[in-house]
Amino acid sequence: MPVIVFPAARSRTPAALGVCLLSFTAFCAAQRAAHVSMIDLMVYRAEGAAVRAGGDLYALRATAAHLPATYPPFAALLFTPLPLLDTAVLRGLATAGNLALLVVFVRLSLRLVGRARGETAWWVAAAAVWCEPVWTTLRYGQVNLLLAVLVLWDLTRRPAGGHDRWTGAGLGLAAAVKLTPALFALFLLATGLAARRTGRDAGPWLRHARGAAVSFTAATLLAAAALPHDSLRFWTEAVFRASRVGHAEDTANQALRGVLARLLHAPDPGVLWAVPAALAGVLGLAVAVRAELRGRRDRAVCVCAVTALLVSPVSWTHHWVWCVPLVLLLWTRGRRAAALGALLVFCSYAPWWVPHGAGRPELHLHGVALALTALYGAAGALVLVPARTPPPGAGCGAVRVRP
Repeated sequence: MPVIVFPAARSRTPAALGVCLLSFTAFCAAQRAAHVSMIDLMVYRAEGAAVRAGGDLYALRATAAHLPATYPPFAALLFTPLPLLDTAVLRGLATAGNLALLVVFVRLSLRLVGRARGETAWWVAAAAVWCEPVWTTLRYGQVNLLLAVLVLWDLTRRPAGGHDRWTGAGLGLAAAVKLTPALFALFLLATGLAARRTGRDAGPWLRHARGAAVSFTAATLLAAAALPHDSLRFWTEAVFRASRVGHAEDTANQALRGVLARLLHAPDPGVLWAVPAALAGVLGLAVAVRAELRGRRDRAVCVCAVTALLVSPVSWTHHWVWCVPLVLLLWTRGRRAAALGALLVFCSYAPWWVPHGAGRPELHLHGVALALTALYGAAGALVLVPARTPPPGAGCGAVRVRP
């Protein structure tokens, strides 16, 4: 019997692609109307120029806001081509590159949760570009989507035999650019050790963690060879000074440290942050390891991402691009109300509704305004709570671990 292909079925992908391109075009028009400065991209450009000129990277103050370099030296090495480009050209390329990375990130997120259909990625990307973390990533010209793609590519690929020379490379390089993704390597190590204690083959996880460590070390040593003074200064001084990144209580800081600073009306919560951050780190890793050992890498990855964002000293709202796989995970696991709630939070721009900016008004927030500045962490915590009764087939086809 011949297979009948209906015209509507054939037109799904072109229609989805068309809607996505229309959404991206409207997005670019909105960003242009908002006169976005891409201020972080200008800092990256200044870092690249400092490296090329042999300047002191961590004495740098760039743009009218006098922003410092905050990433490890390896990131500055990657930024060295940026000063060669005209500013307008650089901004255009950064926007186009981030939009392309968003599509890749959505595809990898769908692969993670087992819904890797071509047209679905276009529909999701068309909507995801308007959520606040993605909007702000493009507004500032940030690298969040690139790092998230490196992490998800590494954790969703299936090389022959479960291991090849590239295993762990994405994680290691992402951590060498920005330290937060290093928690994923720690998660793989913890999973391997837990598997060994239960008599399972720990090899896949330990090899993956080792690959991440090797690539991170290689990138860091390369930076040390090229920038010895800056590397020494970063790893012995700058990395321990969270205050260099910005005020802890800033409403954009959605990490536990930021929430506590606003709650306690204190510019630095100190040890009162370290204790809950350590507890959150242990709990998050335990939940992620348990999910991984049960073959639920989708949940393990989302839990690990949320944990990293919560325990980091600073997690700006644009770091929360991980809301994309988080919402997809909740939806595919049958937790539709939780998924819609999380989507509403990340599309609401709620942290910006409260007084912020000059004068540090976040130190004096109370009631509803204070609650609005903690919504991202609360939404992220949804992934830590398992659904009571997943519907039949929920999550089927998600990336699973079979050591």
